[in-house]
Amino acid sequence: MIRTAHVATVAVLLAGTAFFLQARARSPLGPSRASLASFPVQLDNWVGIDVPIPDEILTTMGPGEFVQREYANDQTDQPEITLYLAYRPEDHSFFHHLPPVCPTCTGWRTLESHTTALQFQGETAFEANRYLIARGADRQLVLSWYWSQGRRVASEGTMNRYLLFDSLLLNPTDNALIRLNTPLRPGEAPQKAEERLVAFAGLVNPRLDRYVPR
Repeated sequence: MIRTAHVATVAVLLAGTAFFLQARARSPLGPSRASLASFPVQLDNWVGIDVPIPDEILTTMGPGEFVQREYANDQTDQPEITLYLAYRPEDHSFFHHLPPVCPTCTGWRTLESHTTALQFQGETAFEANRYLIARGADRQLVLSWYWSQGRRVASEGTMNRYLLFDSLLLNPTDNALIRLNTPLRPGEAPQKAEERLVAFAGLVNPRLDRYVPR
């Protein structure tokens, strides 16, 4: 009798799990979101123009949304800033490469590579990647980070561990990458370029919730 009750209990639990998984497949968990294509073209005095990503690159990136946009500020003499947003729907792993993010894929070489702490108003500080790259006499500064379910991290490995943990808990596993880069003017210190990117990131950050659910 006890064994029969135990078997029945296990069967009920398995059936319940199967029902939940099927329901989740039909109606994914998580809030709705806006398409990245509708991300604002104007951020204060910065106005953006979309930079198309070649089809041969898009085909290597799998399912998701990808926007690359160059913003210019005609109110100042600051160099342009390129914003790259990549969003991946429910998945248990992130991209290992996000062309054209990878500098070596487009002829750039890395001069400096480390992390830096970023903090937006009213939010907790987090680590972001900071790269100084060069191609010939040109130099650019790049900031990037991963984002999933309100977590922002610099490390792809750390993000993948979070996604695996979320998948085991049947939590949403959608994720995103945010990248900003700007050219350095002749003689400009990388720190000045970083300040420019951080200020621009402060305009981008409060608008991301519509596109990358927490």
